[in-house]
Amino acid sequence: MPPIPARTRLATVSALTALGAFASLGTATAADPALNGEWAPFTRCPVDAPAMLAADGFDKTPQCVVSTSASGSIKLGDTIVTTGRTNLQIGVVQNADGTSSVVAPASGALVAEPATVPGGLLGLMCPSDIFVITGICESLENSSLNKITATMESVGAPYAFDQTAGVLTDAPIIALPVRIHLENPLLGSKCYIGTAADPIVLRPENREYPAFGMTFFQGDGTLDPAGEMSRIDLTGATQNDSTFAVPGATGCGLNVGLINAAVNAKTGLPSASGNNSLTLDDTQTHLTGLNAPGTVAPDAGKVLAENWHSAAE
Repeated sequence: MPPIPARTRLATVSALTALGAFASLGTATAADPALNGEWAPFTRCPVDAPAMLAADGFDKTPQCVVSTSASGSIKLGDTIVTTGRTNLQIGVVQNADGTSSVVAPASGALVAEPATVPGGLLGLMCPSDIFVITGICESLENSSLNKITATMESVGAPYAFDQTAGVLTDAPIIALPVRIHLENPLLGSKCYIGTAADPIVLRPENREYPAFGMTFFQGDGTLDPAGEMSRIDLTGATQNDSTFAVPGATGCGLNVGLINAAVNAKTGLPSASGNNSLTLDDTQTHLTGLNAPGTVAPDAGKVLAENWHSAAE
């Protein structure tokens, strides 16, 4: 195979860098509100969503759920990435027949810190026997362009929430469709593992029993043993899922076909169920709602929303 001229390699990298820099310009999002007292963790609960507001307190009961983890890891095919903080928030409408429906915040149920992929692009797609990719790999040596981050994003509403599974072990708590956004100037802005049509579906389970706690508080978040609100705390458990499948990467780079192929070949994607895993360390899960929603029927959803807004500092 003849070597790629340095001028050609430089032109390729420069063009891809320009595209990545342009695509990385995003729009700012509003900061989450600070909430008083026992409401503090529930900054993104979708209390104003129509399904939550319509919950009457008899047939349908509204609740807020949040689950966070400061660290963990995810294995996708042959690649293992250490994760940062994750924050999952949802509204839940509990039905009188024992079923429930999940309401996601407009911004998405999951917010996760970007994680640095070990080895960067060199580790993700190099070496490669694809001619054009080989030239890019040679240009990445000792380059700041090598760094790549991976961010987990919601891609569709969660479902199959099981409140009881939250206090048990080895039972799926929720089904969470996600995709992984790979970010680097050479990959462009649309490089993902998983899509809306073909997501990664995570079903985390407790691997040990969490510690249980319960508090009562007023509508504005102030602790009060006789308050109208209650909060359940399930803390300290490691959560894991090793059942999900992972599709191949799509949308990566200018010549998406070639770079997709290089990323998938090096990382072992697509990857079938059993070859992948997610671990969330020291999870902190909280659930809150009205103690006696029937006493404010048919306005339980509206009262929950009013209480949430009254706690905003």
